[in-house]
Amino acid sequence: MFEKRPINPIRYTQQMKPDTVTPYAKAGVQRGFEAILSPLLQQAAMNSTSIINVAIDGTHGAQYQHVLARIIDVLEQEGHKTVLIGTNSFVKTSEELRMFFEANITDNRAFGYFSDATIADYFVLEAQDKIDNYKKQIQLPAHQTTFIITFGPGAYWLGNGNYDITYFLDVSREYQQLEHKAHLLNFGFSWNRDVVEKYKICLFVEWPVLETYRKEVLDSIHYYVDMNEPECPKLTTVFTLRQMIADIAKSPMRVKPFFAPGIWGGQYLKKFAELPKEWANCAWSFEPIAPENSILLKYNDEIIEVPFLIVMHYEHPAILGNRIVGLFGDYFPIRFDYLDTIDGDSLSCQVHPKQEYIRETFNEFMAQQESYYIMENLENTSVFLGLTEQCTKEEFLNAVHHAQETGEPIQITDFVNQYEANKGDLFLIPTGTVHASGKNNLVLEISSTTWWFTFKIYDFLRKGMDGKPRPINIDHAFDNIDFDKRTAWVEDNLIPKPSLLQKQGINEEYVLGQREDLLFYVHRVHLHDTWVDHTNNEMVMYNLVEGEKVRIVSCADESIYVELQYAESYILPAVFSAYKIINIGNKPCKLVKAGVSKAWDVSLL
Repeated sequence: MFEKRPINPIRYTQQMKPDTVTPYAKAGVQRGFEAILSPLLQQAAMNSTSIINVAIDGTHGAQYQHVLARIIDVLEQEGHKTVLIGTNSFVKTSEELRMFFEANITDNRAFGYFSDATIADYFVLEAQDKIDNYKKQIQLPAHQTTFIITFGPGAYWLGNGNYDITYFLDVSREYQQLEHKAHLLNFGFSWNRDVVEKYKICLFVEWPVLETYRKEVLDSIHYYVDMNEPECPKLTTVFTLRQMIADIAKSPMRVKPFFAPGIWGGQYLKKFAELPKEWANCAWSFEPIAPENSILLKYNDEIIEVPFLIVMHYEHPAILGNRIVGLFGDYFPIRFDYLDTIDGDSLSCQVHPKQEYIRETFNEFMAQQESYYIMENLENTSVFLGLTEQCTKEEFLNAVHHAQETGEPIQITDFVNQYEANKGDLFLIPTGTVHASGKNNLVLEISSTTWWFTFKIYDFLRKGMDGKPRPINIDHAFDNIDFDKRTAWVEDNLIPKPSLLQKQGINEEYVLGQREDLLFYVHRVHLHDTWVDHTNNEMVMYNLVEGEKVRIVSCADESIYVELQYAESYILPAVFSAYKIINIGNKPCKLVKAGVSKAWDVSLL
């Protein structure tokens, strides 16, 4: 059965030790609000001062109110006074933020410009001085301990780090997006146009600023709190969190998959992964798109959910290896995700921007290079790839404009090649290549880790799931289409035939696809019994595309292993070194293997 909540065990051979500089720290992971309260009560009991300064910082969307309500109740029952200061009192107005980030938000429905702002830019001028003056004016009782609690995103910065106890409440991007669909607005904003705008502002403004801020302050914070289950928070010290992350970074890892419906989505993933029945379909599954996913860590009997970005921040050398770090820093460069159109519909006819264009236009450092691996399909399925020999820029441009203006559909195959797609086929999609998956395919995308920059050329005049017209990006698209990628060139360059790389007994490894203009390679291992391999000091990714179950085992320590079932993906860190893949199912297996191409030497930093 496909595992939607894969657990990554902490394999420490001895009990972790808490950080001695963290007040009243305990080792491991504690559950519940009592764990959050305990350091505060101990501080009050052990400290003779009448003022205890507390910061409850964190990610926008975390349920601060759930925590504060319980803290206030208990502290006041114990006879202590509490003063609460919300960081939102010092944030610029919604109108000021929209004006400040105008060039990042833009008037395009889908695309913005990645912000280089800092946390200070969210706050009013001299905000740190203003909160300091505010605290000095608070009337304090003479014989009573007073907790001054500053809470909300930016709390640690706002108080200039001058706190006795500090917390960071965190949630995943998946959690935030579910909250956006309900009621949550962007940080500091009093209104949003719709969910699309919320995501756009998150992607281009909020996450670049707040997630960078999290990296900057996390080592100065005492306690990390997982708030993905608001009624059952999980607390650990940041010191302990780093120990846990250092441990999992030595062994194969699997992130928590992230599913989402879409207008063209199919039914295969919905049924296969047992997704909610009320979902109309499932279009995407991300596993991994590193910035979007979180990872579940298990220490003893407790599980804590952590954004994978934090894992990469602390352990990117161990995970990626030195050569890849030199090219991409702490950014995980390759993504696996599924596109499901089985009993759904075709994707839009689209193109992705080139490196120079995406940098200059969007301040994005990595171009969106892709490939389609056909994992499952029904009969008579296809992929659209490259332009027909007779297609001209003028005719194509006129046709798509006419369709948008009149609502009259066009025959897309007059302009774009349509190829038969069979299970196990790989189609390479460098930037500038017009492409789309047809209906009734389950595609495993093996791509560079950029995912938002899809310029829709023609979308069959469909509306989105919100009933609004889907954003079409004809101008961006035609600035990036390579009109020399036509039928003959496509067939010679983008639809490769498998090439045998090596054999081990009756097992084989094939090169499926590799090009100089793609930063990734795609291989496939045909496994009957056991395959022996080595990471060679670079990250490797696997997905079991055919078969039942395999076990990946460390050659150095056979007690360290993971088991992959069909359609699951694992990351093997660079430091994992020599390993074996053992078929533990009842029939032969095939695994897609991917990594950063040895020929890729272009640093994108």
